[in-house]
Amino acid sequence: MVKIFLTFALAFLGAGIQAQTWETLDPQTTCTERHECSGAAVNDKFYLIGGRGEKPVEEFNPSTGDWTKLRKAPFEIHHFQAVAYKNKIYVIGAFTGGFPHETPVSNVYIYDPEDDSWTKSHEIPEERRRGAAGLVVHKDKFYLLGGAQDGHWADNRDYLDEYDPASGEWKTLASMPRLRDHFQAVVVDDKLYAVGGRRSFAKEGHGFELTYPELDVYDFKTRTWNTLSDHPLPTERAGSTTVPYKNGFLVIGGESDNQLNAHDEVEYFHPVEGWKLLNPLNRGRHGFPAVAINDALYLAAGCGNRGGKPELNSIEKLAIK
Repeated sequence: MVKIFLTFALAFLGAGIQAQTWETLDPQTTCTERHECSGAAVNDKFYLIGGRGEKPVEEFNPSTGDWTKLRKAPFEIHHFQAVAYKNKIYVIGAFTGGFPHETPVSNVYIYDPEDDSWTKSHEIPEERRRGAAGLVVHKDKFYLLGGAQDGHWADNRDYLDEYDPASGEWKTLASMPRLRDHFQAVVVDDKLYAVGGRRSFAKEGHGFELTYPELDVYDFKTRTWNTLSDHPLPTERAGSTTVPYKNGFLVIGGESDNQLNAHDEVEYFHPVEGWKLLNPLNRGRHGFPAVAINDALYLAAGCGNRGGKPELNSIEKLAIK
């Protein structure tokens, strides 16, 4: 009954934002079916990167509506949040290898869309390496948070690290309030938000159920964490995508123990007004990226159920008005 009431309450609050509908595009070419991938936008193009198995980088051009296959990553990379910075795409906090003991990638890797090239960059300190972590860039520094060091098996982390891409220096910052992996992070108004995700713990037989409703916030000015106890994530799930939107951010899709189908929920968070439920995706999915290009959001690929099948190659668009 509480969940039903909350759903109606969120729907009512969502009326305050014009409710755009997601559009499933029908490009002449499609991307490769993949999940646990990521992506970023550079120069008004959407770059899809990684996923389980060795996958090519693929470029989506909104002006033509077509996908182009580019160079593969140096090796299999998955479970990461790609970030665009100075017209390049950074991969930090990724896994490689198979379930359940996926291995954290040891270095920062940079993809340059201009010449379709990969660069192996600074080494990540061994004790701070992990995958399925959140990643943001803020004032020319990267912030890597959460993740796990032994794939889906164990060794979840509450770490927060600052990385300087110019010098290669790493700094250890205040740990998060809780262990968290399979989530994404976002920055709004000088604050870092950790939202969604779970504690992956296959070692003890746990799969999808250890999700988090808590919304944790790091203040860059005070360098402290705070949990917004009055604003829990309405739909608990991991493997969701989090992107800036208007004056807050969206949490899109995901997977959980509550249902076999991947989630199609799209929930908007405003730092003052709290959560609002927006129109759902046309196809529930988890382990996928979403990017903003001009006046629209684009998302692609992912998995249609919790777990690993079916992998998707569809793309959806949301006009931002």
